[in-house]
Amino acid sequence: MYDRVGALPASRTDFVLESIKEAILSGKLKPGQALVETDLAATLEVSKTPVREALKTLAGSGLVVMSPYKGATVRAADAELARSVFDVRLLLEPEALRRSVELGADFAEARSALDDTGDLARRSLANRRFHRALYAGCGNPVMIEVLDGLRDRTALVTVAGWGLHPTWEAEDAEHRAILVAAEEGFAAEAADLLHRHVRTFADRVAEELADVVR
Repeated sequence: MYDRVGALPASRTDFVLESIKEAILSGKLKPGQALVETDLAATLEVSKTPVREALKTLAGSGLVVMSPYKGATVRAADAELARSVFDVRLLLEPEALRRSVELGADFAEARSALDDTGDLARRSLANRRFHRALYAGCGNPVMIEVLDGLRDRTALVTVAGWGLHPTWEAEDAEHRAILVAAEEGFAAEAADLLHRHVRTFADRVAEELADVVR
């Protein structure tokens, strides 16, 4: 069904969490697919307890849907989810980047993430790292917490969009332009480039996901 993620970390729940998350973001677990505790436990060679806890965490972050009738299933990205998630990002993320630049934040982690490529799941994780590195130095812990809370749902929508129309090469060029502006201290320019980058991707993905269900 899918692979275990590396060696067991300190927490079995964390291990199960990362394994299921990687399977969802790589497409090994499909949108709408049932997540049966006994099957997951057998595949990952753990008891049902860490599986149950991991599924609760993933439901909280938006990758899994819990239903009293269907149990746990992989959330399907749709146009409504894309618009909702990216609307909040557009309100907060460019402003957070502007503040990060003005505060003299270090963007070395963002630079490192640009060079991390590979399969769909790895690209998704690198994309998460890049964007978080842009806003992590904004000086507002509540703003960071809100944006962090959108990361899994952003990844779900992003992977769905790339599955329909892989555009990561164009987005990589946009990332590099954003980062150059940030590193050179041009706060307003960096924020504007980020806003356009997120808006362009959000509009395209929302339209394409809407077309899928027509």
